[in-house]
Amino acid sequence: MAKVTIADIAREAQVSVTTVSRFINGNYGKMSDATRTRIQETVDRLQYRPSASAQRMRQQDTHVIGVVVADISNVFSSLMFKGIYTKLQPIGYDVMLMNANNSLQEEHDAIDRLLSQQVDGLIVQPSARLFSAYESIIDARKPLVLIDREPDDRPDDIAQVTADNTDSCRLLARHLADKGYGNIIALTRVRSEISAQNKRVEGLLSGAEDSNALLLHFEAGEEDVDWLARKIAVTLDHVHGRTAIVSLMGPLLFDTLAALRRLHITFPKDVGLVSFDDWQWSQYVQDGIHLLQQDPQKLGQAAAHNLLEQIRSRAGGNDPYAASRIVTLPVEVVEAPSI
Repeated sequence: MAKVTIADIAREAQVSVTTVSRFINGNYGKMSDATRTRIQETVDRLQYRPSASAQRMRQQDTHVIGVVVADISNVFSSLMFKGIYTKLQPIGYDVMLMNANNSLQEEHDAIDRLLSQQVDGLIVQPSARLFSAYESIIDARKPLVLIDREPDDRPDDIAQVTADNTDSCRLLARHLADKGYGNIIALTRVRSEISAQNKRVEGLLSGAEDSNALLLHFEAGEEDVDWLARKIAVTLDHVHGRTAIVSLMGPLLFDTLAALRRLHITFPKDVGLVSFDDWQWSQYVQDGIHLLQQDPQKLGQAAAHNLLEQIRSRAGGNDPYAASRIVTLPVEVVEAPSI
């Protein structure tokens, strides 16, 4: 009698081979009870038994780590991945990088694929606002670190590594008010359900309220430089007193500079100008731009460090999430005469 294979189980149960593989490895994810029951009945009926070598392989670590970034074209994501890679690769881990492209579906598919590859753990820059998007990782009991972005309902025992987005921007708003800026224009460009920029806006709003300053928030989305120039021009025509413009993501600073040039507005003479991140190039713009600077490589290294702690905890027979940590890295202020 021919040996029963996973493919035989999949065909009889009318599911994919990947689904059967997950079932056998206990990675049920969002598998329905009906599907689990059907596979189990098929396994029993065909008397399928995994080979001893296959069982040993499943018990061993693969030494592969999965990383899902929101947008690989963003310099921030690339530098963050570099930090992860430089921490893991020298100690023998292969790192699989997946690009979610700020899409919930692509992120889901990437996580699904990584779980099917039996990675030892995952580092995810989330695109989903709700943590339910990552429950399949928890169901599989895989070590997990969320990085950069914060889902609204993250469980307390799930690791998270972020920059100090809120407090740094609260202090920035107070600093701007102390320098005489009664108006703050916050510019964001958010392309997924969540973004670290949202926390920065919260910080600016809190600091502005503390200082009796006016905060105006414009979400640029997919709008171009013409739209941004019109927004800035109309706003400056309707506010009184000094105004500072704050770009809350590095790439948006390019468009902000282009809009100001189009309007023949100079800084700091006509407006103040601040940016969150710039990747070392704004020092060449006039006498430099006042910055709040996070270090994406350090974020990546901190995430990789905690993932390793979780993997070691699991190897010792303990709950991997018992080793989870909440890490908030400082944001550096780089002063420049643009305000």
